[in-house]
Amino acid sequence: MKECRICKTPIVPFMSFDKMPIANGFLRPDQFDKEYFFEMAVGHCSACQMVQLIDQPDRELMFHGNYAFFSSTSKNMAVHFKEFADLVIGAHLAPKDPFVVELGSNDGIMMQFFKDKGIRHLGVEPSANVAEAARAKGINTVCGFFDEELAEKIAAENGQADAILAANVMCHIPYLHSVVAGFRRLLKPGGVIMFEDPYLGDIVESTLYDQIYDEHVFLFSAASVGYLFERHGLELVDVMPQTTHGGSMRYVLAHKGAKRVSAAVAAQRAKEEELGLHLPATYEAFHRNIQRSRDELVRLLTDLKKQGKRVVGYAATSKSTTINNYCGITSDLVEYISDTTPVKQGRYSPGTHIPVKPYADFRARYPDYALLYAYNHAAEVMAKESEFMEAGGKWIVYVPKVKIL
Repeated sequence: MKECRICKTPIVPFMSFDKMPIANGFLRPDQFDKEYFFEMAVGHCSACQMVQLIDQPDRELMFHGNYAFFSSTSKNMAVHFKEFADLVIGAHLAPKDPFVVELGSNDGIMMQFFKDKGIRHLGVEPSANVAEAARAKGINTVCGFFDEELAEKIAAENGQADAILAANVMCHIPYLHSVVAGFRRLLKPGGVIMFEDPYLGDIVESTLYDQIYDEHVFLFSAASVGYLFERHGLELVDVMPQTTHGGSMRYVLAHKGAKRVSAAVAAQRAKEEELGLHLPATYEAFHRNIQRSRDELVRLLTDLKKQGKRVVGYAATSKSTTINNYCGITSDLVEYISDTTPVKQGRYSPGTHIPVKPYADFRARYPDYALLYAYNHAAEVMAKESEFMEAGGKWIVYVPKVKIL
């Protein structure tokens, strides 16, 4: 029996997805026979309420010099991060020489807005190729994994931070106690920590099981975040629901007693009680809903194949790895996956080895159906693909339910 990473309480999985590959591990044919797999099981800790992977691959297998995700490929996410940066600049920075740090800053999609205003900033990005892309834009970036030791070094070289930010990053880090201890050391007495990640309540309510993959070691709630940070003298002072990634939550934290606690915190905690996020039965039902969603998607794809219809995947996302492998979707059901990211093109999807082809292939010969793996960017995609729909093309989505649009 494994122990909870946060409170050491013994936990057991409420389900296993069986063997899963590295979600962003798009590969060449000569790498097929050496592909890494691990058992992806997920459990809920009844003591601290943290939902987490039972086992996670070593971080160097997931974040490295050939990491295949660049945030700036989405225009909508650039808008989202500008709004995030504007909020921080308008409400949380000291008037004189403020300093902002971001964990998992990727290619600088959010840090660029601080750079453009001449604000002292530092991005921390563990994937060397992505960090270099940020540096090429003039964004101060250190390549490394944030922890207590690195926080001490940053503070010694730059002073303490007015704001420490993270977006879709904290849920990736298994050693959170070291990270949060680093936050406490690096944060000014009146500073704020603001991070956002896919929200457990939305994942359970909408059966967003593709948010469970190797990088997402934790699925957060207000209850579990509050528990973790309180152990380090930090306090959850606000929560802000977000629409990104099918439903996310932005958490605002500060040194204990330094900020007024918003009424939104208690309200969110009460909503989590109503949703039953503390109850084992909730996760048993979640498991059943995942199985139902899988069966409905496979049935639909199989029926379309019998009808002689062409189905192509749209966007080679990390999340698609969970869908493809758990559902057993191969190129027999999905001809190929169209993606605009050059580093993924000409490669094959993790585990099920569906070819990834350039977007030009999609445009040159539209399929009958496109399986929308990037459902969280549906509005942006639909606006872009009016010609596909005018030509009779239809979309297949699986969140919150499997259906044809």
